[in-house]
Amino acid sequence: MDSSKTEKKLVSGIKKFFIKQGKSKAVLGLSGGVDSALVLSLLVKALGERNVTAIMMPNTAVTSEKSTEDARKLAEARGVAYFVVPIDNMLAQLGELPWKQSDIAKANLGPRARAVVLYNYANSNDCLVAGTGNKSEYYMGYFTKHGDAAADFFPIGGLLKKDVMALAKHMGVPRAIIEKAPSAELWLGQEDEKELGLKYEDLDELLPLLLSRKKIPEGKKEVAEKILVQMKATGHKRKQAEIILP
Repeated sequence: MDSSKTEKKLVSGIKKFFIKQGKSKAVLGLSGGVDSALVLSLLVKALGERNVTAIMMPNTAVTSEKSTEDARKLAEARGVAYFVVPIDNMLAQLGELPWKQSDIAKANLGPRARAVVLYNYANSNDCLVAGTGNKSEYYMGYFTKHGDAAADFFPIGGLLKKDVMALAKHMGVPRAIIEKAPSAELWLGQEDEKELGLKYEDLDELLPLLLSRKKIPEGKKEVAEKILVQMKATGHKRKQAEIILP
C-alpha cells in the first residue's frame, strides 16, 4: 500500500461525502486505540480541526486510564474539541434490567451506550458520526450491532488492519498508540487477537484471497477455514434488517 496515495484518496472521499450530505461537521468516539486515532487524523485533514469533535467514553471498570489519557493527548495535539463522558452510570442502570443477562449481552452494553452518546451529540450539533471499524473487523463480525457499527460513514472501513497501522504511522499517530495490543476493552484483559482466535497477520494475508476466491497457500488452509466459518456465523451483522413483505 502506498500510504501517501491512500491518505489523499481517503481525505478526498471524506470531503466528497460531506459535500453530498450537505454537512460540514463530524463526531467520533476516541478510545485511545489506533483505529479511532487514524480516523481522527483523517477527519482533521479533510474537514479541519474546528469541524471535528472527539468524545472519550470510558467504562472506568475496564477502560484503562492510559487509553483515556492517550486519547486526550491526541485530541489536544490535533486541536479538536473533546469531551470525556464516562458511561458507568448508564451501564449500571442497564445492568438492572429485570432478566438474567448473558456475558456477551453485558459486554455489548458499552458499545451501545457509546452509540447513544455519539448520536445525541450529532443530533444536537448537526454532525455526522464517524465509525472507526476497519475491513478486517468488518468481515470477522468483530463489532457490536447497533453499537460501534452505528455510524454514518466508515473512513477506514476499506483498510485491513496492517494498512491501518501503516497509514497511522504515516500520519503521525503516536507510537504509544500504534504499538499497544489492539483491544476493544469490553472486559479486563481483553485483546482482539485472543478473542478472535486469529492473528491479524494471518487474517490480513488470507482475507483478500478468500474474498477474491484465490488459491490459499499450503499450510494456511486450516486458518482460512476458521476465517470462513467466522464470516458465515457473523453474516447477519453485515446485513440490513430484513423487511418482511406482505
